[in-house]
Amino acid sequence: MTRRLFTGLALILGLTICSHAQTARWTEKTANDWYAKQPWLVGSNYIPSTAINELEMWQASTFDPRRIDKELGWAESLGLNTMRVFLHDLLWQQDPEGFKRRLDIFLKIAQKHKIRPLFVLFDSVWDPNPKLGKQRAPKPGVHNSGWLQSPGAAALKDPGQYPRLEAYVKGVVGAFARDQRILGWDVWNEPDNTNGGSYASLEPPNKEELVRSLLPRVFDWAREAGASQPLTSGVWNGDWSSADKLSPMERIQLGFSDVISFHSYEAPDVFEKRVLSLLRYQRPIMCTEYMARGNGSTFLGTLPIAKKYHVAAINWGLVAGKTQTYLPWDSWKNPYVNREPAVWFHEIFRADGRPYRQEEADFIRVTIQSAAVAN
Repeated sequence: MTRRLFTGLALILGLTICSHAQTARWTEKTANDWYAKQPWLVGSNYIPSTAINELEMWQASTFDPRRIDKELGWAESLGLNTMRVFLHDLLWQQDPEGFKRRLDIFLKIAQKHKIRPLFVLFDSVWDPNPKLGKQRAPKPGVHNSGWLQSPGAAALKDPGQYPRLEAYVKGVVGAFARDQRILGWDVWNEPDNTNGGSYASLEPPNKEELVRSLLPRVFDWAREAGASQPLTSGVWNGDWSSADKLSPMERIQLGFSDVISFHSYEAPDVFEKRVLSLLRYQRPIMCTEYMARGNGSTFLGTLPIAKKYHVAAINWGLVAGKTQTYLPWDSWKNPYVNREPAVWFHEIFRADGRPYRQEEADFIRVTIQSAAVAN
């Protein structure tokens, strides 16, 4: 009797633990059932116009909830229902309790505007040498001149810092693991990006190998923290049409993600080919970066395709500000000093809340509304 009672209790406890923690990759059915409960997800990559990077957005001295409230109100006016928002490991090292409080404030503001964010834990893009404290001013005329990698190169090269990174992932995800205000966790943005044309000379020569070794562990840490929301890491550069064409990093990203995500700053026909190449995974698909007008990636061209295949669509940039991502990538070679580009690269709104192009704003609103009516 005692043995049977113990076994029964163990089974009950096991079921309880499993119901509160994501201990393995979601099955296709679990992922698709989750996605079926979501509206068509449309949003932007978001940082307030007053911040140049993740640290300036979230550090106590520069956290700007009033500005966030105003800007997310503009997003709500278009019907946008999600935002992809970048975090940083140094914020946890600096002030874990304060960081959690500010995350909760952000989530309350987002909920007020009917927006559920997708939080990004790590990022391999732009400056590999992040530092806490006051952040530098934007370089005149240069796209994303102050954005920071997480972890930085020093931490990535030092296995002695991995316990700190684990504590960050488990601390943040664990604190909000059951929070329905959060859409999901994007565990690592463009993990194999080596920043050619910007910071390539400052990157570890074996960066891809280091990230490839760490990425599966980050997925595991998030699952061990009990995330009830889906995990993902978006493929962004390559041919995903067959398994033999995938890079080792892409195999990890696609093999560990609960929902599939990707980036495409290409013309509509290429965007559609990207979507078609990922349908074979039979999981929900989210485009977590698109819309670069000068590259032929536009709202008018891409959103209808995303709607057709029920692919989540998250463009880069909501409001023009200190990131200066309305400037094109080539500004790293030819800064747009004292002049605007002929066409804005990213962003929907000017800093005063006026749409860059009213016809785009109207199109986004109508397209989202039509999808809601259809459902």
